[in-house]
Amino acid sequence: MITTTNAVAALRELGTALKDLGYAFTTVTPATHARVNARPENAVARDLRDVLGWSRPGPREVLPAGLADLMDAAGVLERDGDLVRSSVRFSTYDGELYVHSAFPTTDPGSVFFGPDTYRMADAAAAHLAARERPVRRAVDIGCGTGAGAITIAKRAPGAEVLAVDINPAALRFTEVNVALAGTTGVRGCHSDLLSGVEGEFDMIVSNPPFMIDPAGRAYRDGGGPEGNELSLAVLDAAAERLAPGGSLVLFSGTGIVAGQDPLREAAAARLKDTGLSWTYREVDPDVYGEELDGEAYAHAERIAVVVLTATRP
Repeated sequence: MITTTNAVAALRELGTALKDLGYAFTTVTPATHARVNARPENAVARDLRDVLGWSRPGPREVLPAGLADLMDAAGVLERDGDLVRSSVRFSTYDGELYVHSAFPTTDPGSVFFGPDTYRMADAAAAHLAARERPVRRAVDIGCGTGAGAITIAKRAPGAEVLAVDINPAALRFTEVNVALAGTTGVRGCHSDLLSGVEGEFDMIVSNPPFMIDPAGRAYRDGGGPEGNELSLAVLDAAAERLAPGGSLVLFSGTGIVAGQDPLREAAAARLKDTGLSWTYREVDPDVYGEELDGEAYAHAERIAVVVLTATRP
């Protein structure tokens, strides 16, 4: 567990060493990760990516000289019989390195990074490129690894960018990731939505939990009968705190029921009297198909991931 200043510094040093080694890893969905790891030949790690990307146990000797010591200092090297494993993963996106929780992310306080992170950050970058007005102040709500905040900061030099989350582990990971990216304008803050920060924002981005999760894991469970409660709460917060010309980029997901999208319907009702103009589109119409086998999604015909943008004139 990464809890001390020294541990955070060691994790940052570990990330720097990985960048120097040219380490790269693309994180897949949990279902794909489980399938690949279940192959007999993948039972034991053979190289660095196996340990720090695929979260496989392996002999200490597969780690390059000095890395195991840094992992020890950061408190992320765990014993697994005669083998070792990492309690964190490192993934790459947009030329940057991100540390986050190891697979499987079963702990309620896990900090998730995966395909939805890539999609959210891509959507934020595309929206920022299309904006006519400059972004001077922005916030990433439920920042997790800080990927949204870092993506904005790289494209809006000089902007104040807040990365807010209620999970202390997320803020520690964000601190490391911001240092690795060199985006000095990003500041992590403990906040439930926007309750812990003040003022208006030119840009708000968020990728909140949006699944119906019977286990109630904070990083995954969106709340409410359809998993949309947090997404709608972000929408409400943005409607109150967007500056003139400010915009929200909300990446979320929803179960489609008998051809109807309950998130779109609820969002339309919330936005009706706000004065915000908005768009809504499906980024992928069919994701997390394995969830349809469970009771939580027995009523849905598919699960889609979506991007909602809302702009104040």
